Amino acid sequence: MNWTQAIGAYTTYLTAGGAPLTTIATRRQHLRQAAKGLGLDRSPWDVTDLALSAYFGAQRWAVETRRGHRTSLVGFYRWGAKHGATSLDVAEALPRVKPAAPAPRPVSDEAYRHALVRGDVRTRLMVRLAAECGLRRAEVAGLHSDDLVEDMAGWTLRVRGKGGKVRDVPLPDALSRDLRALPRGYVFPGDDHGHLSPRWVGTLVSRALPDAWTMHKLRHRAATRWYAVDRDTFTVQDLLGHASPATTRAYVAIPNDSLRRTVEAAL
Repeated sequence: MNWTQAIGAYTTYLTAGGAPLTTIATRRQHLRQAAKGLGLDRSPWDVTDLALSAYFGAQRWAVETRRGHRTSLVGFYRWGAKHGATSLDVAEALPRVKPAAPAPRPVSDEAYRHALVRGDVRTRLMVRLAAECGLRRAEVAGLHSDDLVEDMAGWTLRVRGKGGKVRDVPLPDALSRDLRALPRGYVFPGDDHGHLSPRWVGTLVSRALPDAWTMHKLRHRAATRWYAVDRDTFTVQDLLGHASPATTRAYVAIPNDSLRRTVEAAL
């Protein structure tokens, strides 16, 4: 079994287990990259632990990217071992990668305004969904008119996030009006299961933002602005769809006035 066949069989296994499409796409991407680095012409079950270590050691990935690639390889080889294809334990071959220290970097007001001016109508809507509702690029890409729900207080967005988890995010009035004015169906139609691909959504938004800002930093902006309202970490955690408040902490830039107030109050 070569890499292509093995990756296909593994993604079928993930699909059978109900893994989200975004997770499957990420695992497939990571495995295809590993296949290129390790040799497409060989079987993945012939790869040694030394070869895997050398491959990972040669990459100049950010910490969280490295963690993601390791997770993909560990899952893939554990699946292979479970089905008798290999005895290689990638978890042992690749050292555990510690999470990066929290380094929130919310998009500035100036950069946000720049994106709204520079982007076309479609891109501006993507920017606003990330900045005002904290949506990930995959969540923006797969947004459907059926996800808009009216409740007693107004309109809410039912967001399908990582791992298939569903959360409700209240919509600002202006944004809900713009979304409801669109035709029924996917908000951003495309060729990826009927909508645009998450990668292309991220590319469009990054092009509208100045300098090195990315779409994910708009999510940091949303988290930081939400936190500034009541200093309520758990509310922000729910709005972002995080399983742990520790993850939320990496998205929130603590306002300087809060730090100063704490220091002065202790005098």
